[in-house]
Amino acid sequence: MKIVNIIKNSMIDFPRRIACVSFTLGCNYNCWYCQNATLLNRKDDLTSELFAFLEKRKGLIDGVVICGGEPTIHNDLPDFMQKIKSMGFDTKLDTNGTNPEMMKYLINNSLVDYIAMDLKAPPIKLDSVVKCNAKIAEIEKSIDLLMQNRVEYEFRTTVVPELTENDIKLLASRIAGAEKYFLQIYRKPDFLKNAPEPHSYETMKKYLEIAKNYVKSCELR
Repeated sequence: MKIVNIIKNSMIDFPRRIACVSFTLGCNYNCWYCQNATLLNRKDDLTSELFAFLEKRKGLIDGVVICGGEPTIHNDLPDFMQKIKSMGFDTKLDTNGTNPEMMKYLINNSLVDYIAMDLKAPPIKLDSVVKCNAKIAEIEKSIDLLMQNRVEYEFRTTVVPELTENDIKLLASRIAGAEKYFLQIYRKPDFLKNAPEPHSYETMKKYLEIAKNYVKSCELR
């Protein structure tokens, strides 16, 4: 497992914490709109730099976000998170939910304090959005695992142009009763010419009101 980028200070990525954000190499999805796509093939390994930075920041930051790419494709993720925890930091995992067994292991062993899981699209559209054969059964397991409330969590959806009102209803109803659900406003990728336009703010507010019918808390990001 390699760390290919570091944001040293963030006040928005980890609720109620000042955090460092670390980006892992590689992903099992190929989402066309991914804002981190340029990181996925980097060769540099910043893992040592990350831990040297954390050593100096003990008592000054509260936690570390592990995102990607997709962190759970790496078998040594638990060892990486254990090292972070041993330094006194809280941990947050950003994941697409395709590895519920890894998520379960991290929860069971108190290696993660917060999980943010992306709901890319309802099953009927998922393959076309992530550009691969998605593991729908595994995603369903991950949803059910988080909704057991054994760890603080949120669900989130980047509302790409192909997602409709009905798609948002399908996603929100699947996680009915969830603690937190965020609808994220899609941004046109800089690296894509002729990228489709985002939904209007009025449409996003309409989608938000639909999702609010199903979950305890829902906001736009």
